[in-house]
Amino acid sequence: MAVVKIIELVGSSKTSSDDAVQQALAEAKQTLRNIKAVDVVSTGLRGDELDEWRAHVRVAILIERVSE
Repeated sequence: MAVVKIIELVGSSKTSSDDAVQQALAEAKQTLRNIKAVDVVSTGLRGDELDEWRAHVRVAILIERVSE
């Protein structure tokens, strides 16, 4: 039986909302294995000048069973 854990992240970018999603995924790949899905929850603009894209994403990772 497979078990999946969901982790929520927020990526940011000055370029686009798509780039903000990619930034969150790139950071997740630095420390997580077995990423199976990324769902975009929301995107929006932030900052004093509304010039920074943010993307709230949910990353699904497959939980590995520890061998005994």
